[in-house]
Amino acid sequence: MARYIGPKSKIARKFGDPIYGSDKAFEKKNYPPGQHGASKKRRKVSEYGVQLLEKQKAKYTYGVLEKQFRTMFKKASSSKGITGEVLIQMLECRLDNVVYRLGIAPTRAAARQFVTHKHITVNGNVVNVPSYTVKAGDIIGVREKSKSLEAITDSLSTSRYTSSSWLEWDKDTMTGKFLNVPERSEIPENIKEQLIVELYSK
Repeated sequence: MARYIGPKSKIARKFGDPIYGSDKAFEKKNYPPGQHGASKKRRKVSEYGVQLLEKQKAKYTYGVLEKQFRTMFKKASSSKGITGEVLIQMLECRLDNVVYRLGIAPTRAAARQFVTHKHITVNGNVVNVPSYTVKAGDIIGVREKSKSLEAITDSLSTSRYTSSSWLEWDKDTMTGKFLNVPERSEIPENIKEQLIVELYSK
């Protein structure tokens, strides 16, 4: 599957936002990449360009490909509620994202790998589909055979997980509970979802 595996700092600089977390390279060069990245005489981006950039930012942040993203947008459009907010909530409910939020993995890319390599369980059953939608009440855990995996123990020991209103983590059993779908105001990602809605509505 075509996933971006290039320099993450370059992508963060493109959006002017450290979407992959703390980044010293981004802090040092907080301007777009390329020959004229630091130039102040960059041409004004069109309305379409701004909307497209925001969609790309959301896709890179959550590690979702275009076809998946478009499918999710269609589902969000036909759901009750504000389309943009529902879209972001759907992205947050992906299993790979929840694994990342719980601190089991240091990045969403690592979380996706843990899921595909069958290290993660949902309600006691192994699930190897990163896009699996987690529902309220689901218990997400580390497979018994994988609890001593160095990559997972290292991530948990340096975890950035902080208690949130929609997640609970039990370090003794290495399981987390998905309490409910978070409100948009609770999701920390700096994404202007309304621009994405406007782009797809053209």
